[in-house]
Amino acid sequence: MKKKANIYDADDVERSKRLNFTPEERAARAEHKAEVLGTNLEKAKKKVPKKKKLRLQKELDPEKSKLKHTLRFEEVEKKRGQEALPKKVGRRMVQSASAGVHSKLHQVEEENVGTKAAHRTELASEGAAALASHEIRKYRQNAPYKRVEKLEAQVNRANVSAAYHAAVRDNPELQESMVKRLIQKQRIKRQYAKEFRKAKQAEKQGSAVVQKAKDMFGSIGQTVATVVQEHKGGLVMAGAIAMLIIMVFSSLSSCSVMMDGAMSAVLGTSYTSEDPDIIQTEANYTALETALQNELANIERTHSGYDEYRYDVDSIGHNPNELISYLTAKFDAFTPAQVQAELEAMFDRQYSLTTREVVEIRTRTVTSTDPETGETTEDEEEYEYYILYVTLRNKGFGAVALENLDEEQKKRYTATLSLKGNKPYLFGGDIYANESAGEDYDIPGEALADPDFAALITEAEKYLGFPYVWGGSSPSTSFDCSGFVCYVYTHSGVHNLPRTTAQGIYNQCAHIPMSEAKPGDIIFFTGTYNSPGPVSHVGIYVGNNMMIHCGNPIQYARTDSSYWSQHFYAIGRLN
Repeated sequence: MKKKANIYDADDVERSKRLNFTPEERAARAEHKAEVLGTNLEKAKKKVPKKKKLRLQKELDPEKSKLKHTLRFEEVEKKRGQEALPKKVGRRMVQSASAGVHSKLHQVEEENVGTKAAHRTELASEGAAALASHEIRKYRQNAPYKRVEKLEAQVNRANVSAAYHAAVRDNPELQESMVKRLIQKQRIKRQYAKEFRKAKQAEKQGSAVVQKAKDMFGSIGQTVATVVQEHKGGLVMAGAIAMLIIMVFSSLSSCSVMMDGAMSAVLGTSYTSEDPDIIQTEANYTALETALQNELANIERTHSGYDEYRYDVDSIGHNPNELISYLTAKFDAFTPAQVQAELEAMFDRQYSLTTREVVEIRTRTVTSTDPETGETTEDEEEYEYYILYVTLRNKGFGAVALENLDEEQKKRYTATLSLKGNKPYLFGGDIYANESAGEDYDIPGEALADPDFAALITEAEKYLGFPYVWGGSSPSTSFDCSGFVCYVYTHSGVHNLPRTTAQGIYNQCAHIPMSEAKPGDIIFFTGTYNSPGPVSHVGIYVGNNMMIHCGNPIQYARTDSSYWSQHFYAIGRLN
């Protein structure tokens, strides 16, 4: 058996011969172990299979002082496959056994009819061997993930030990009682494990925790010393130490962004307001959007007398997590009354509704009859044709939020948004606030026999994986649901569909029963978020109870799933 290389110097070797170690030595060994395990974890994470995923990046252009949207590919971890069979299943053993049986049976197959049944059994065994081989392959593919899981658990334990020994090193009075030491260590371990699980669930970050813990261990001892001086009681002292450890790892657990400059505190990533206040604030902002939708719907009544109305409108709506993350970054804890003025100001920044009157000089044929002769004549005359252009722009709440925050607030906003304020249950039913994987689907050949649908789906599939962006209507900005449908129909050449809302598309369609739907029709949904009108979502129906739509991101989805069946509104066909 090969001996491991000695990682310590000669003095370390000499000290290792002793049964007892000083607190300084124990702390150094614990910190070194945590560091080595952390390095191993970083290496293991690099070996986890990766894939490229399209992401929307938002950043400010310092020259133009405007927000830029850039679509870029970034590497993300592939999803872990299903658990494979245990290692005890040996590929070579199964394959060699199968080959031996196969050879022997074929030698006598023609001489003995009874061997035919055995041969069928042999074929079945070969199928089982192939399955076993497949399972072994899956097991090996999952090995990097298992390695990471194992190292994360080891890092967890090592960090607890390092934190404890660092505190004991700097505070000898902590060693007064074996029982007290056990209680202290167990408390630290339980609290750290709790926070570590929260961190792992929130952002699957292990290496960041290790690195930040290493950076902060140096200050723990000094802080503990202060607490010890103020609290002489053993159990009180132990509780104080546990509390300090919790504070450290609580700040690490969410991978929060550190403040710039001299500020070393870690920003929180949780919504700090009460849940009822958050829900009411979201409802208040939706009420403003509802009023805007009503204003848009009544344009032809409030601006009557025009010969034609032309609409170019973005979708009305927002990601509720963007709203609450913004308010948390700017105000910390808030009540609806405290932020109502801010809601109205942000609403005015997000939406812009304008009207523009255009008068065209047109000609028409006028028929007149001479009253004396009864002779009819036709003349061309000019007249004024009045058009009202209605434009609604939705900049997207997220873009407006970034423009209205300073650098430190932006960091907290980004961190809080990424974790949904550690309260994903608040807006769990909002598809625009939560990413989904979508379905794999191949368009059948018979559907592609229709040239219009073939052109339509060819254009639509170019944008699979593009993220959902409120108000987006082009590949350069990405899309929202109605922007995607309008763009695909127009740029495929199938139908000129000017930019409008999901409700606006619905208003241009003939409505047909679901039983008569065919690929290329448009499918509408209601209640997918707190929308101002009845139609809140739209997609392109592709047959077989499937659609392609701009969810989060653009993807295929089953229309007969429990969610979409619940929110189904109508099938439409453009006139």
